[in-house]
Amino acid sequence: MNAPNPWRGESGLLVAGEARVLRPSFAALVAAEEELGPLFALVERAASGQLRLAELIGLFWHCLVRREGITREQLGEAVVAQGLAGVSPQLRGLLGQILQGEG
Repeated sequence: MNAPNPWRGESGLLVAGEARVLRPSFAALVAAEEELGPLFALVERAASGQLRLAELIGLFWHCLVRREGITREQLGEAVVAQGLAGVSPQLRGLLGQILQGEG
């Protein structure tokens, strides 16, 4: 795996024992929006503590640079194993990219 590049808004996440990269690319965010609804509403739900686990997993799934060799269920299990506090930096990073774009 390539190391996450914070200048591109990337972050890392351990899934099924392998480090994966989350990247909020245009294509990834469009796919996430198709599944989860408007991204601004997603950000508002997150800010108010109303973001559901399924939404978080959906956002992460679409932002994974490489999904080969894992399932969405494994991604969910990885998030649960790390705990919401453990993945909050990755979530904050993705939400920040949605709101602000690339620096």
